Amino acid sequence: MLWKNTSTHFGHISILIHWLVAAAVYGMFALGLWMVSLGYYDDWYHKAPNLHKSIGITLFAVMIFRLVWRFISPPPKPLNSYSALVRISAVVVHLMLYAVLFALFITGYLISTANGKPIEVFSLISVPAILAGYGEQADLAGDIHLYLAWSIVILSILHGLAALKHHVVDRDITLKRMLGHRID
Repeated sequence: MLWKNTSTHFGHISILIHWLVAAAVYGMFALGLWMVSLGYYDDWYHKAPNLHKSIGITLFAVMIFRLVWRFISPPPKPLNSYSALVRISAVVVHLMLYAVLFALFITGYLISTANGKPIEVFSLISVPAILAGYGEQADLAGDIHLYLAWSIVILSILHGLAALKHHVVDRDITLKRMLGHRID
């Protein structure tokens, strides 16, 4: 079993993290849209935000691990068939995905801790409120959080469409590498 990345293949840890984060991001997006539509007397009015916060903090930890893992196990080299534009675009989109995800975590933290209370993560640990009570912190962070959430969805759709383009039009192994197929 290939755990670490090689110069030509993604390892199972990178693949697992990639798809886990993708599923979590879409799940969090759906949960976020659903929970803001709940009425005060709905059973999930308080449960959904706590779940959203707990998953968000967990996803933040996974993304920190993912960044560390990129240094421990660098991703495979780009294919020789990639043009300079494709190589640059891939780097820019990946950097944007990382930047928007971390900005989402920061704004989510600012929303959740605006009242000065810590975030309870699955009732196991508490993440303290460091910045709190700065005027309209929750409202401003909430607006930014919403725009960032839509941005990550749009960027990830473009990312997925690019992978499909590589698979269907270019007929290269880009998508197969992230699906864990052995191509030698």
